[in-house]
Amino acid sequence: MPTREATGAAVPAPRGVPGGAMREIHGDTRPRLGQYVRMRPDRATGGYVLLGPETVVVLNQTGHAVLRLCDGERTVDEIVASLVAGFEDADEPTVRGQVHDYLTRLADRNLVAL
Repeated sequence: MPTREATGAAVPAPRGVPGGAMREIHGDTRPRLGQYVRMRPDRATGGYVLLGPETVVVLNQTGHAVLRLCDGERTVDEIVASLVAGFEDADEPTVRGQVHDYLTRLADRNLVAL
């Protein structure tokens, strides 16, 4: 039975990859949704959910803003630049750190492929 989590940027702390090493995300990394993962509108909340094998993640606006740009074509640098341009008073170093952290945590759960 799927688990349901109310989250956008708040997923469990990263566990790292096998062997204890943390995944590294670089500016030229081109993230995309993981295999068998889909983002769909959620009628109940009016927002979006991330559907994976045995997992449902309810996205907040920020999580949706990041993941809608993760198409395997855009680089992390391009995603960050788009987010900074789209949000008033967004600080580039802060947005970059948050995007890296968010994508790392989702990748650790196989919801995003790096």
